[in-house]
Amino acid sequence: MTRYSIFSLARNALGYHRGWPRAWRSPEPAPTYDVVIVGGGGHGLATAYYLAKEHDVGRVAVLEKGWLGGGNTGRNTTIIRSNYLWDESAHFYEKALQLYEGLSRELNFNIMLSQRGVLNLAHNEHDLKEMSRRVRAIRLNGIDSEILDPAGVKTEVPVINISGDVRYPILGASLQRRGGVARHDAVAWGFARAADARGVDIVQNCEVTGIEIANGRVRGLQTSRGTIATRKVGLVAAGHSSVLAAMAGLRLPIESHPLQAMVSEPIKPVLNSVVMSNTVHVYVSQSDKGELVIGAGIDGFNSYAQRGSFQVVENQMGALLELFPIFSRLRMLRQWGGIVDVCPDASPIVGKTPVDGLYINCGWGTGGFKATPGSGWAFAHTIAQNEPHELNAPFTLERFSTGALIDEHGAAAVAH
Repeated sequence: MTRYSIFSLARNALGYHRGWPRAWRSPEPAPTYDVVIVGGGGHGLATAYYLAKEHDVGRVAVLEKGWLGGGNTGRNTTIIRSNYLWDESAHFYEKALQLYEGLSRELNFNIMLSQRGVLNLAHNEHDLKEMSRRVRAIRLNGIDSEILDPAGVKTEVPVINISGDVRYPILGASLQRRGGVARHDAVAWGFARAADARGVDIVQNCEVTGIEIANGRVRGLQTSRGTIATRKVGLVAAGHSSVLAAMAGLRLPIESHPLQAMVSEPIKPVLNSVVMSNTVHVYVSQSDKGELVIGAGIDGFNSYAQRGSFQVVENQMGALLELFPIFSRLRMLRQWGGIVDVCPDASPIVGKTPVDGLYINCGWGTGGFKATPGSGWAFAHTIAQNEPHELNAPFTLERFSTGALIDEHGAAAVAH
C-alpha cells in the first residue's frame, strides 16, 4: 500500500467517510413501473438485476419495507453447495453455484467466495447407505461429490473427533469440494449496485400494504409511500411471503419458522471446511474473522419473531462438542435468528400464480442463500417471458395439487 493510499484511508476513516459516493441511489418511488419486485434481499435484488441485464426490462423497482438485506440475506450462515439428491434440485442449485463462481467478476464486487468444501457426516449404517446413494445420484448429474472414510475426514478436518468411543462415531462423510461460503451482505450489496447501475430503482423503507387486482390481473401496489401502478409484480419476501400472497387472496402451502445461528469469539484458523451432521444436528464453519459460525434446525413453532428458543441453542452446542471437544473452551459471541418459509416437500415455489401478472418466489426454507443468483436468474426469465425457465418449471405452485412433489427433506434435515 502506498503512502498516499494510507493517508487517504486514514483521512476518510477520521471523517466518517463523508463525501464517499453512494453505492446505489435512494430514489423516491415513481408512479408506475414495468415490473415491481417486493423484497430487497438477495433473491429480489438478483431478480431485478437479471431482468435489466438479461431481458432488457426498462422500468424495474425493488421495494423493501426495511433496509436492504436486513432480512434473511443478512441473517443466514452463508453456506453454498449444490449436492442435492433429486434431479430438479441438483440442476437448479448447480446453476446457482456456477453463477456464484463468476459472480465477483460479473458484479465487479468481491463477494468473498471461499470454496473450502462442504462435508456431510455419516454416523451409522443407514447414513452410509443413504450417503452412497446420494453421492451416486449427484455424480450422475455431473456435479462433484465424493465419499471419505474416517481417516479421510480427519485429513480434511484435523480437529474433528473420529474416536469410536462416542455416542455417534463418525463412519465417513460425503464431500463437495466446490461448496463453501460467501459473504452474505456482499452478495446483496453487489447485486444492488449492479442493478442500480442498470437503472433499477431500489426503494427502501417502503412497505407494501395492498395488491390492486382487477379482472383477475395485477394493476398496482398500495405502499406506505403511495400507490404504484404496474402490470407485473414479483413477490420475494422469504418468511413473509404468505402475508403478501394473502393480499392477493392466495393461501400458500408454506409455514414460517424461526431459524437461529450464532458465532463464537474469534480464534486462529482451525477449521478450513464446512462440516455438517444431520444425525447430531449441527453444522459449523469458521469465518475469515476467526469466528465459528454455528447453526442447526428450525424451531418447531410458527413465528415471525427473529429469535428462537433456548432449547435449540442448547442442543446444537451439545452436538458441536460431540464432534469437536476442543471447542468446549470457547465463548459464544452473539446469536440471532431469521424467518424461513418452509414448503411441505422442503423445496421452493418459483413461478406464476393464478393471478395474471403476479409471480411468487418463496418456500426456500433453510436453503435460500445458496440459491440466490440461480433463483434470481430463473425468476427474471419467468417474469419477463411470462413462463418458467426449464430450471424452475418443476417448482410451480401447481405441484401441490398434482402431487409432483420434490422431496428434499433429506437435504434440509439440518438447516444450512
